[in-house]
Amino acid sequence: MSGTNQRIDDRRLWDALMDMARIGATPKGGVKRLTLTEVDRAGRDQFRRWCEEAGLTVRVDEIGNMFARRPGRDPARKPVLFGSHLDSQPTGGKFDGALGVIAGLEVMRTLRDLNIETEAPLELINWTDEEGSRFGHSLMGSGVWAGVYDPDETYAIKDLEGTSVIEALEGIGYRGDAPARPFEADSYFELHIEQGPILEREGKRIGIVTGGQAQVWYDAVLTGQDSHAGTTPPSARRDALLGAARIVELVDSLMRQRGEDGRGTVGRLQVFPNSCNVVPGEVRFSVEFRHPSGAEIEALAEEFPKRAGEIAAAVGLSLELRELFRIPAQPFDAECVGLVRDAAARLGLPARDIISGAGHDAIYVARRVPTAMIFTPCKDGLSHNEAESILPEEAADGCQVLFEAVLARANRLL
Repeated sequence: MSGTNQRIDDRRLWDALMDMARIGATPKGGVKRLTLTEVDRAGRDQFRRWCEEAGLTVRVDEIGNMFARRPGRDPARKPVLFGSHLDSQPTGGKFDGALGVIAGLEVMRTLRDLNIETEAPLELINWTDEEGSRFGHSLMGSGVWAGVYDPDETYAIKDLEGTSVIEALEGIGYRGDAPARPFEADSYFELHIEQGPILEREGKRIGIVTGGQAQVWYDAVLTGQDSHAGTTPPSARRDALLGAARIVELVDSLMRQRGEDGRGTVGRLQVFPNSCNVVPGEVRFSVEFRHPSGAEIEALAEEFPKRAGEIAAAVGLSLELRELFRIPAQPFDAECVGLVRDAAARLGLPARDIISGAGHDAIYVARRVPTAMIFTPCKDGLSHNEAESILPEEAADGCQVLFEAVLARANRLL
């Protein structure tokens, strides 16, 4: 159990967060560190320097995941893992992902400052491409590591400019030598901003994350016929955008039928030929559903394709619907979650259990390693936005809980 003198350095944590935020800083106060770009390399290089200055040994695996290791008293024990990601959305905030990585670094620095030697080794991780904003493949690094994605297939994925993942990795010098596959580990902890409004609304300082939502994602293509906007009467139109609009309405309706736990989103839509005087002949768009209940996602996966197909047929369109992935609800490890709960209580921080509404690397890591997550509030629940904001004391509280949980796990009696 951590004593009252075992405190992280609040100021150093905040300064490091602000230093990282300068890499890829945007005029509106956010960051743009798209994965495997030169800006991402700059962030990775800074992270490596900080880790090595803290006495950690850094290795990089074949998909670019970075692991910074601190030895334990007993080298035979499995390492306790913790971390998150440094890549961002195109108009991202300073804290999404970066909080977990930089707080993990502060944990390592504090252990060094206090001359604490843990029983188990510790490893701080920066996962590659959690966001999926460049290659359209979120949770890439953790997914390959956990065996969810095939490495060779992942290497071949290309961005909109035709650059493949493997070319991007090699281009910034972060295709490492270590195998990108799961290794024996004791546990994994991830600190993250909530990215939602619940903690702030309820005045809670810590979210004790008990698991992740089930999800199903689709790519959709509606095909009709391009035609002149002024000469094509209603009876002759095969308007792909009309069909897309009605399917978007279906997604919203299916979400709202499930109350406040429902999530349904069309976040990307491309219209072709995208001319003001042409009836659109093709629309490509994304669809995703999320829910805490795996049974609800299974029901949606059965109902949505059928009803979307009926909508398309009714307006003379063909629909190609490709299911990208279906993620079952992922409960986190009860013992690891308990350590987070104990730490928050010991520190006197108002806390509540919460389900993760967003996808995080922890969701895939949990398939291989006992896992828990810690949430901090964020202002107005806003994330994936340059205005994303948290308070320095909220970052410090989350980091201290992470410190307490990691230390307790690494020193537990076996």
